[in-house]
Amino acid sequence: MKLHEFQTKRLLSDFGLTSPSWGVAITPEEAEAIATNLPASTYIVKAQVHASHRSRLLGAHVVDSPAEARKVARDLLGQQIATDDGGLSAQTIKRVMIETAVRSEDAIALTLFVHPSTADIVISGHNRGADGFGRTDTQQLSLGTGRMFPEFDVTLLAVRLRVPDNARTAFAALVDGLLRAFMEFDASRIEIDPLAIMPDGSFFALSARLVIDDNALFRQPAVRALQGTDELELSAQRHQFNYLRLDGDIGLAANGTGLGLATLDMVRAANGRPANFMDIRATATSVDIAYGFELILDNPNVRSILVNVHGGGMQACDTVADGLDIAMRRTGRSLPTIVRVAGNNAEFARDRFKALGCRTVDCDDMWSAAEQAVAAAA
Repeated sequence: MKLHEFQTKRLLSDFGLTSPSWGVAITPEEAEAIATNLPASTYIVKAQVHASHRSRLLGAHVVDSPAEARKVARDLLGQQIATDDGGLSAQTIKRVMIETAVRSEDAIALTLFVHPSTADIVISGHNRGADGFGRTDTQQLSLGTGRMFPEFDVTLLAVRLRVPDNARTAFAALVDGLLRAFMEFDASRIEIDPLAIMPDGSFFALSARLVIDDNALFRQPAVRALQGTDELELSAQRHQFNYLRLDGDIGLAANGTGLGLATLDMVRAANGRPANFMDIRATATSVDIAYGFELILDNPNVRSILVNVHGGGMQACDTVADGLDIAMRRTGRSLPTIVRVAGNNAEFARDRFKALGCRTVDCDDMWSAAEQAVAAAA
């Protein structure tokens, strides 16, 4: 299963991959609005199709103004584009990604894949130079006995790829994060090409590609549901969260892809049926979060709600409680709500949840919360 670039970057951001600021549009007007709000004067407009080498396929364009972004989006959206992935069939461009253009003096490429002979996870890299064509050294390494790339080999890889000294620590952390993502998502391939090296030693993924092993999709319900990305999902993204509707009766809300997937797995392990996957981003406001809870409350199959959040510096736990309060007032529907909160403003959030006017159960751990949510739905 192939994922779009915006889906790949969203998933891998939880594992340390950073990208230039971006947004996804389904209309030319949205493309212009996104470019207007990006902190840049030059933008990349990319067609979101399952193909590599988008520039050769006329699917990526550099523009210098929001108005030009709108024009390019109008030209791309609805166009059929012949891809070089999986045959000669054409794909219709239904969405475009608008991204801040980033220039760097150096760039490398990293690819994680499953070795066809040993079935081991392998990482390969090359230094492609600032012009994208100056390949110099290639290095390939496999997992050690501890199911991780040996530290010495990662350092050697950085040396051979000519990663600057001030970027070596960040490089090692990125390699570790990509490996964890590879295993967690049952991937068969991750490509970051180009991966820009910035003067301060940080990295920006200018393009990213994630392919999931089709035989493991039964373990990846949230990722599998990404195949059905539609206007609802894009609308959710504009409200700073990821939302996927499932066929169960327990509404889920968590912040962070990893915590969201763990919550979903816990509910299933407790013999429950999740009604959705909802990952709230740190930048979401209470009004954004309310939109997500409205999607849950508008689903007549949902019989209980499980909120599992860990407040951080950018988002306090009570922001999530405020969002649910707004949603219940707007929809006129309240449901038994199971709460597990920790971190910033957790105690205040507990009081806010108790004041919602519905039956609220406060739990100390995820497993208790999952069991209580299943019981409430029953």
